[in-house]
Amino acid sequence: MALLPLTVQPGVYANGTKLQAAGRWNEASLVRWTNGTMGPVGGWQDRGTITDQPVRAAFAWSDLSADRRLAAGTFEGLFSMLESGAVTDITPAGLVVGLVDAAINTGYGGGFYGLGLYGTERLDGASYSEATTWALDNFGELLIACSSADGVIYEWDLNVANNGVAVTNAPIGCASVMVTEERFIFAFGASGNSRLVKWCDREARTVWTAAATNEAGELELQTAGKIMCGVRTRGQSLILTDQDAHTATYQGPPFVYGFERVGTNCGVVSRKGCAVTEAGAFWMGYGSFFLYAGAGAQELPCDVSDYVFGDINAAQQSKVYAVSNAKHGEVWWFYPSSGSLENDRYVAYSYRENHWSIGEIVRTAGVDSGVFSTPIWLDAEGIAYDHEVGLSHDGAAVFAESGPIQIGSGDQTMMITDLIPDEVTAGDVEVTFKSRFYPNDAESTFGPFAMANPTSVRFSGRQFTMKVQATRNAAWRAGVMRVEAKPGSLR
Repeated sequence: MALLPLTVQPGVYANGTKLQAAGRWNEASLVRWTNGTMGPVGGWQDRGTITDQPVRAAFAWSDLSADRRLAAGTFEGLFSMLESGAVTDITPAGLVVGLVDAAINTGYGGGFYGLGLYGTERLDGASYSEATTWALDNFGELLIACSSADGVIYEWDLNVANNGVAVTNAPIGCASVMVTEERFIFAFGASGNSRLVKWCDREARTVWTAAATNEAGELELQTAGKIMCGVRTRGQSLILTDQDAHTATYQGPPFVYGFERVGTNCGVVSRKGCAVTEAGAFWMGYGSFFLYAGAGAQELPCDVSDYVFGDINAAQQSKVYAVSNAKHGEVWWFYPSSGSLENDRYVAYSYRENHWSIGEIVRTAGVDSGVFSTPIWLDAEGIAYDHEVGLSHDGAAVFAESGPIQIGSGDQTMMITDLIPDEVTAGDVEVTFKSRFYPNDAESTFGPFAMANPTSVRFSGRQFTMKVQATRNAAWRAGVMRVEAKPGSLR
């Protein structure tokens, strides 16, 4: 008998057919690969409830007293949580209540009268309203906020006796807002113009009328799309529309900012679909992922695009939320699957090790570690969780399953008798095998098997898959397992 190493590349490959995933992991949840070995992602623990509604935006910052704060916005309110867990409702008076879910009308009354066949669903040109999100940032220690449904730019002075109030003289009808590195406030989609960028005078948030004595200004982007969001990148501000990408670079008076298109056909799928890391800005588009690292937007090759975009709830894609996990060199996107109104899945990209992973988790917003010592992610019930803490995953399955493993071209059957495990601590994981004689043949399951040296398994087939699943909350590591394989006949 011969020992066959079960060498499976790090990351998940979930495009095309099962056979195309040969030698790769094909399904997974809550695992990551570090230096070629697989282990669990960090666990989480309850930090406290902020609200009873799904949180659509979160932002962490420190005030001038070094107190750490977390802001969270819902479709109908704005809240602040102190490090102690104390929550304050800071919803501005008169805030226009938005939509908790996206609303789309593809049936009767959706679109233009007389177009298409009567009674036929119209997938393009339907009336559509996105789920309400917030743009949150800080101007010094002040919180700056704008609801996509309300359009007013608010500020909050940290006094728990006060609610957010409109920034004096700021434009209304805005879709998003950000504070640049140079301390200008950018208002996107200002005055109801979805292509217009307005900015206040430098360090003067109440001065918005351009004059020879200040640096306030405005510019309408030359784009076929609408501005979705803006983020700070190294030395620039990146502005993403639903069609393309632009940068704004500070030049000083008299023009103040220079704008440049840096990508086409690379629109962002949602207002919260972009995250910034030391490697650049990453965002989810309509069927692809993109990166801007200073030399133009580029499409990221994605090993799981079929899985993600083949089962995303397109009607609710305005809820897609991107978060950086800098400690592990990752960007995560939370998104709703086709059968869910809320984000119940994630796709993650390791930009340090260049591989993808997928899984299931209910999270609607989040912030990276930095202000707080751990990432804080929030769920659809308004509960905040400290992530990458411990190893408890609230009972969720932590596993990875490979694509087909075969001898040669799969023209020979195999008799597998024993498994030689490769894990840090025996018993942290169990292994299940599924064998087939043909790619589309019925599947036979063997296991799960508790790990021993060796582990008797005994099954046969032309190809098989291996599923590694955690059995307890532990910092397990799984490397290259080996099996005793005896070649069989060609029939």
